[in-house]
Amino acid sequence: MAKQTGDQQKHWYVIHTYSGYEEAVARNLKQRIASMNMQDQIFDVIVPTEKKVSVKGGKRVEANEKIYPGYVLVNMIVNDESWFVVRNTPRVTGFVGAGTQPVPVEESEVDALFKRMNSDTAKHKIELSIDDAVIIADGPFKDLEGKVGEIDEERGKVKVMVPMFGRETPVELDFLQVKSI
Repeated sequence: MAKQTGDQQKHWYVIHTYSGYEEAVARNLKQRIASMNMQDQIFDVIVPTEKKVSVKGGKRVEANEKIYPGYVLVNMIVNDESWFVVRNTPRVTGFVGAGTQPVPVEESEVDALFKRMNSDTAKHKIELSIDDAVIIADGPFKDLEGKVGEIDEERGKVKVMVPMFGRETPVELDFLQVKSI
C-alpha cells in the first residue's frame, strides 16, 4: 500500500462503487466509521441524488435519482488509516484520482452539487431527443404526429413541430402529452 500523504485538512473525495450499491456502501462505511472510531478523520458520506419527475403508467411520479451512479462522496482527512477504512469497505472499488493518491473535489464543484441536490424544483426525466417522431396523446392537437424541436427539462415542456397548413408549426406541450412513435 502506498503511503498516503494528505494535507491533514478535510476535503470531499469521490469513491467508485459497484453500480447499484451506492446506498449499501454509504451505510457500510458509516458503520465502519463508528465501529473503528474514525469520526475525527471521516466526517460525512453522501450519495448525491436529485428529484426527478417521470411518467409511470400514464401518471407523473416524483422520485430521487442518483446524480452519479456508481459514485459516493466522502468528506475526510486522507491518511493511511482513513484511506484503509474507506478503501476496504465492501463494494468500494477505489478512490477517483491518479494512481493510489485520492484527488479532492474542487470546492466550487461540491457547492454546485449541493445546490443541485437541495433544489426544491424537480427535474423532468424526458426520454425524448431532438428530431424524435412523436404523436400527441392529449389536448387540442391529439393524434397529430410531429417531430421534437426543443426540450425544456426544467419546465417539463416539449416543443413539437407539427405539419399544419402546409408548413411545420411549433406547438409547446407538457411532456406527458406526447408519446414516442
